[in-house]
Amino acid sequence: MKKIGVVLSGCGVYDGSEIHEAVITLLAIARNGARAVCFAPDKSQSDVINHLDGESMAGERNVLLEAARITRGDIQPLASARADELDALIVPGGFGAAKNLSNFASQGNECVVDADLKALTLALHHARKPLGFMCIAPAMLPKIFDFPLRITIGTDIDTAEVLEAMGAEHVPCPVDDIVVDEDHKIVTTPAYMLAQNIADAATGIEKLVARVMVLCE
Repeated sequence: MKKIGVVLSGCGVYDGSEIHEAVITLLAIARNGARAVCFAPDKSQSDVINHLDGESMAGERNVLLEAARITRGDIQPLASARADELDALIVPGGFGAAKNLSNFASQGNECVVDADLKALTLALHHARKPLGFMCIAPAMLPKIFDFPLRITIGTDIDTAEVLEAMGAEHVPCPVDDIVVDEDHKIVTTPAYMLAQNIADAATGIEKLVARVMVLCE
């Protein structure tokens, strides 16, 4: 059975992983006959957001503990992930990707990616194993790799311009489709960068997972 690493960034669209994207990803992996192996960084979130009103809240939350809510506790610290034990890696979106897995939300094209995520992604790539990034998560890819990539975050012009300033080739993409960089085995999809509901998000995410599984062969 293929083992697909899934890196989460907390729990909730505004300060962690987008829950719909994460759950659809886990379901699609299972339906493709593979096993999801989940990870998250064991560190404090960048901030805490009230998901009812979108306002900041006092206090701290741990990214790993929050992500464990999505996985029913079946999750490991990102620092423990090993590329030789995985067949592929998928990273759902949500602001946690831009706040906790990187600081893209605040630093834009000067952002830095979490060191453990960068090391794991590079190790998998060097082993010619596929990668899937969705929603805003593809914004981290130009800071992980030092060569041009074909990626998408959908059709948002401002974000696309930032990615191109970082050295990526941004490909406009509808919510129900994917962009595949065949040379580097990297698959991206807009998900909730464009999705209006969970059904919209599911179509592209399911395509992404299916293509990642094919690229595992």
